[in-house]
Parts: sequence; C-alpha cells; structure tokens
Amino acid sequence: MSTHKRILSLTGVALAGFFLWWVRPEPGDGSYGAWSLLPALITIVVCFVSRNVIIALLLGIVSGGLIAGDVNVLQKFMIPSLATENYAQILLVYLWALGGLLGLWSRNGGARYFAKTLADRFVSSRISAKVFAWVLGVVFHQGGTISTVLAGTTVRPISDEHGVAHEELAYVVDSTASPIATIIPFNVWPIYVSGLILIEPLSSVIANEADAIGLFMQSIAFNFYAWTAVTMTFLFSLDRLPLLGTPMARAINRVNTEGLLDREGSSPVLSQELSGGNELEDYKPWLLDFAAPILTLMSLCIVPWLVTGSPMVFEGFALAVVVGLGITILRGMSLSDAVDAMMTGIKGVTIGAVILALAVTLAAVSTALGTSSFVIEATSEGLLTVPYVLPALLLVVCMLIAFAIGSSWGTYAVVFPIALPLALSLSSEPLFLVMNFGAIMGGAVFGDQCSPISDTTILSSLACGSDLMDHVNTQLPLALVAAGLSGVLYTLIGFFLV
Repeated sequence: MSTHKRILSLTGVALAGFFLWWVRPEPGDGSYGAWSLLPALITIVVCFVSRNVIIALLLGIVSGGLIAGDVNVLQKFMIPSLATENYAQILLVYLWALGGLLGLWSRNGGARYFAKTLADRFVSSRISAKVFAWVLGVVFHQGGTISTVLAGTTVRPISDEHGVAHEELAYVVDSTASPIATIIPFNVWPIYVSGLILIEPLSSVIANEADAIGLFMQSIAFNFYAWTAVTMTFLFSLDRLPLLGTPMARAINRVNTEGLLDREGSSPVLSQELSGGNELEDYKPWLLDFAAPILTLMSLCIVPWLVTGSPMVFEGFALAVVVGLGITILRGMSLSDAVDAMMTGIKGVTIGAVILALAVTLAAVSTALGTSSFVIEATSEGLLTVPYVLPALLLVVCMLIAFAIGSSWGTYAVVFPIALPLALSLSSEPLFLVMNFGAIMGGAVFGDQCSPISDTTILSSLACGSDLMDHVNTQLPLALVAAGLSGVLYTLIGFFLV
C-alpha cells in the first residue's frame, strides 16, 4: 500500500472515530441497544477487509470505548480483563508451558524422531501412508500449527514414494489439525475458551473456571462437525469415502493414471524451511523425548477427569515441561541450550498470546455494553417458536465468520459472549446450552480448516508440498458435506430436546 493510501486510510479511521464519539448514545437501563453490536460487527468487517485479526480486534475494542464514552480503553477494559488470575493462568499455560514444550521438541528432535520411527515400521502402501498421516494428526493434537508442520513434513517423503497426491495428504493433515484439537481436549483450547465465557450473563451456570472447562468437556460429544470431519478423513485414508466426481476424485485419478503428485500448471509451495528442522547436531533424539511429556500431560488430564470430573490441565502442562526439560538435560543437552530452546518456542507462540489478550478484552467490551442482553431481547421472541434451529444457525454463522477471517479463535471471541447467553435464555435444558457450545466450536473450526487465509490451511499446503488453492478446492466440498450432516443432526436433536 502506498504512503498516500495509508494516510487516507488512517484519516478515515480517525474521522470515523470522531463521528462515533459525537453520536454515541446514552445507555438505557445499562444497555446501549443496537449500538452494543457495533464492536463485534466492526471486528468482523475489518477481518473481511484487512484479513488481519489483530487490527480487527483492536478496532473493535476502541469502538466499544468510544460508544461507552471512555477513550482510555486500556484502563477501562484491557487492564481489568488481563489483570486477573484466570487470564494469568491461561497465559502461563499457552505462552510458557506450550511454547516451551514446542521449543524443546523442535530443538531435541523428539517429535520428528517419534513420527519417523513409527513411519519406518508401519507404512508400506498409499493407504497406510494416509492412515499414518491421520494417526499423527491425532497424536500431535496440541494445536493446528504443530500438527500440520510435523505430520506433513514427516509423512510427505513416505507418501510421495507410495503415490499419494499432495492434495490428498494436505486434506488429511489439515482435517486432523484444529478438528482434533477440539475433541481431544488435553491442550490449550479449553483454557482459552474458558476465558471467553466467564462472563456475567452466564454466571448462573458458569461460576468459575472449572465450570467453564467442564462445559467444554461436555460439548465434545456435540461437536458434530469435528467428529464428522475426522471420521470422513479416516474413511478417506482407507480409500473408503465416496468422492463422486469431486475435485479430490480427479486428483486421485490423476496420480493413479499419470503418476503426477500435483496438477499440471500448479504452483506447489515446497517446504524446505519446515522440513529442515532445528535440531541440535550433537543431540541424539529418542522416543521418550516426545512420548514422556505427552504421556505426563495426558495422564494428569485423563485420570483426574475420570476420577473427579475435573482434569488437571494446568498441572499437566507444567509437569510435562519439567519432564521434557529433565529428560533433555539428562541425555546431554546443556541447560543453556535447553532453556534457549524453550525461549525460542515461547517467542513462536507470542502472536497467539496477543490475539488471546485482545479476544478476552473484546469479550469484556461486549459484556460492558450489554450486547448479550440486547441480542436476547431482539431475537428471543422469534426464536422462542423455533429454538431448535439455533445450534444449526450458530454453526453456519461461525463457518462464515471463520472462513472470512481465517481464525477459529477470533471467531470464538466474537460469538461466544453473545450466543451462549442467547441459548441460555431460550431453554433451561442443560444439553441445549452444551449443544450450542459444540456448534460454535465446530463451525469456527470449519472456517479455520477451509479458509485460504488460515494458518493451518497455508501450513498444510506448505508442509505437504501442495498448491494452496488446489488444497482449498479439493478439501472444501468434503468439509461442506461434513458441515451439512452436522447441521441436520443439530436440527433433529434440537427439535426433540426443546
């Protein structure tokens, strides 16, 4: 963008801000009416236009301050939102524990060695290569980015050898990234979402963080899109999914008849920078470098969850880092190199921490402006006659928003604080709230998985050596089928539930 255009854009934003300040309404009964929707709408529109979630969230927060008559949004919203025990816990797990763990795996080569060892033993055909990619997506369930990079770069040389089209591999890798992270909850996703739903309109059912994480756990069974997408991908890996003339069917026919891993004329983005690794040269990785921290994490999450109903997520992440660090040092890596690896990993997830901070703040803005109250008043009368359509409606809304902005987490920040209070107002049936929660989770994951501007979509193409738009075009019809089946399920269950 030229300097002239930048000046015009900044001037336009400033003038819009002054206008909003000038015409801001007076709150009535603590609510700003339709004005309370403006921060969320601005966030969505700016995401559409700029494709930048951070800028969109910032403008949404600032617009909320202008509507509330307080331009000092830092003091009014951000500091109170971030200076809480809940946010500190989220940040410690996401930024320090997860980032440090990813940094250790990158430096000691544990995750890549684990995957390669299994591949050498179990991959012998194009079907087993795709199934192995699916399994790695399940194993590397800590988040979309690490799943796509590790699974894609590990399996691609093997899948190339067995004649798996790059579009096929990219679909398997992408569809077992974010979808898996929402149904295998031993990662940071429950912690992030819990920070968005600990709001006053939901205080009657979500009083603390344990309640919020518990709701996430309950919603797993109702996250129909994630379950359907992962199941379809498994059937696809087994060559048992009917493709019926879809672009993916043409890609498979091409590689089977012509031996071409990519379409003629495509522009595959090769991933030497991802496949090269960052391992320490004089450190010899072994299976426990990866397996021990993962087993530690899952043990502290699963066992307490089965016994008490409350997983020890924070403790699990903390001890997993300690175990990983201890093993790495005992096996010869210097303390300095190990700590440097952890710091590198923490730097790598800093952008996610920034988005998290802004998302939590935007949720606080919506609460302060009475957004939930207004949405409930404006829509409850119509939805009261057909409340069972809400889960499917939220699924579609989240699909559109997340596809436009390329971010499931950004979508959650906008939708959760508004949609869950609405669901609670329509029905006191506990499963109805849980089902709407699952619909939001799944709809946003659809967009994250399918959007051409999503990090997981781009990294899947990059790690698997596929043309980006070939990956999008072959994956999208299959994902839409999964979403359509999910919408039907939500409507049918909702009809009988409420």
